[in-house]
Amino acid sequence: MLSAFLHAPTLSFLCSSSSSPQPQPKPRPCLSSMASSSLVRIAVVGDVHDDWNLEEDANALQFLKFHMDLKNLSDKRLRGNAAGFGALHRQVILVMKNLELVQDVAALNFPKAVILGNHDSWSTQQFSSKKKDRVQLQLECLGQEHVGYKRLDFPLLKLSIVGGWPFSCGGQQIFRKRLLSARYGIQDMEGSAKRIYEAALGTPEDHLVILLAHNGSTGLGSELNDICGKDWVFGGGDHGDPDLAQAISHLKETTNVSIPLLVFGHMHKELAHGNGLRKMIVVGADDIIYLNGAIVPRVKRSTNETSLHASNSDGTYRAFTLVEILSGQVNKISESWVSVVGNETTLEEEHILFKSNGQSSC
Repeated sequence: MLSAFLHAPTLSFLCSSSSSPQPQPKPRPCLSSMASSSLVRIAVVGDVHDDWNLEEDANALQFLKFHMDLKNLSDKRLRGNAAGFGALHRQVILVMKNLELVQDVAALNFPKAVILGNHDSWSTQQFSSKKKDRVQLQLECLGQEHVGYKRLDFPLLKLSIVGGWPFSCGGQQIFRKRLLSARYGIQDMEGSAKRIYEAALGTPEDHLVILLAHNGSTGLGSELNDICGKDWVFGGGDHGDPDLAQAISHLKETTNVSIPLLVFGHMHKELAHGNGLRKMIVVGADDIIYLNGAIVPRVKRSTNETSLHASNSDGTYRAFTLVEILSGQVNKISESWVSVVGNETTLEEEHILFKSNGQSSC
């Protein structure tokens, strides 16, 4: 917020015995000409893990918006055409304790899309029609901005966010099956893939689609440092979500929905057991860019000590993954660290992950 990278097996619903015809691709308008000279910026936060402070993160996001506006004034193509958008992919460790954190995210005064992760349902073991569980309280805070199995349209930006499997823990098995069954009617991967596919149908013809999921897709590599590789077991393995790969494959086969980007988290940048860093971006043969935003921890003290509570009177460094979409295409992706000391904000570091010439740096 994955077709050489989509190696998932064919799903049963893709081979449905239903007599209803499969939808056929229809010609779509040229997105690059319709979105000429328009710039959309997306700030991605993957896996919050308690490292969130409404005031400091809002200040950082506001700084990034104006900082990039000033940088772009020299580019005549972009003058007067900047639009802001924040895609928040979040995960909380202690859900009930952090309901206030969810409320803070919901209160952030930026257009945003959110998908909840595995830890957000970690303590929801019981379901009752008489009492609101912890998941329900979070969903009510987020409202339509939680995009699990849904589409959220931003007409002014000509952009739609389509959500994947909420509460995903990655891998071949459905995590929190009772929860998905009770809330979404999902029983298996085939049903989950179908819900993602159906959420994308009906996307306005002049919109780009960005997929936002908690975990990435299968087919992106099985080495321990691959973007969805298992780094906690010897020999690695592919820990991607097969339903996501299957939904994308079906959309490619039967529609002309334009999907330049998939954003997710869950798979932390720092590998287990001190084995180095994970690949955080993959450019598929189908030109879809798969972006992992799980920089954990995403907040550090100005003294370079890791922050446990995302707030420090001496100042913090706060990580965001920034995506620029220009004229209907992903133009640039960077990992940016913003220094926040009181009301003072500065860009501490910027690491370019991708530029539109197709070169990936990570």
